[in-house]
Amino acid sequence: MTRHAASMPPEYFEAMFLGTPDPWDLETSAYEQAKYRHSIEALGARRYAAGLEVGCAKGVLTRSLAGKVASLFSLDVSGTALRAARRRCADLDHVGFANMRFPAQAPDRDFDLIVLSEVAYYWHDDDLAQTGVWLQEHLVPGGDLLLVHWTGETDYPQDGDEVVNKLHAIVGKQVSVSIAERRMHYRLDLWRKTR
Repeated sequence: MTRHAASMPPEYFEAMFLGTPDPWDLETSAYEQAKYRHSIEALGARRYAAGLEVGCAKGVLTRSLAGKVASLFSLDVSGTALRAARRRCADLDHVGFANMRFPAQAPDRDFDLIVLSEVAYYWHDDDLAQTGVWLQEHLVPGGDLLLVHWTGETDYPQDGDEVVNKLHAIVGKQVSVSIAERRMHYRLDLWRKTR
């Protein structure tokens, strides 16, 4: 399978959300619902002050994350997806959204929870490196980074294992691994920043 030689462009995602009401079956798949539950369970009983979700899509996971944080900022490159996410979370005053192409466009503030769920394998090495640098600067000591990625074959720039290994090569000296789990079709990694 041929891999993309650059990060996936915003137009790719916008076309996906315009082309079908539920791309990737995020709203309807039992697999996706179980993965979202696993993601929230991995965070345990901890409550966070400020969370960042990169690639929120239509806000399905966003609603669950909102119960874990005092303030949640969710990003996506698709305006169509963000409109749906805003509608889904309209009753949650502490959740904000922005149309941003991370990491080229990234919030200039700090977070104690950052969630990269099913998103980082769309980035090529340069964007992964930029993400690693940004994480070092904006994940506060004691903060958690949650990574959840499909481990099957893709035609994206990376696969789930490559993403985790490459990000760990950049930030590994600053984090401890709290969880490293593999399920049938995905992996979940939770890292805590130690310094």
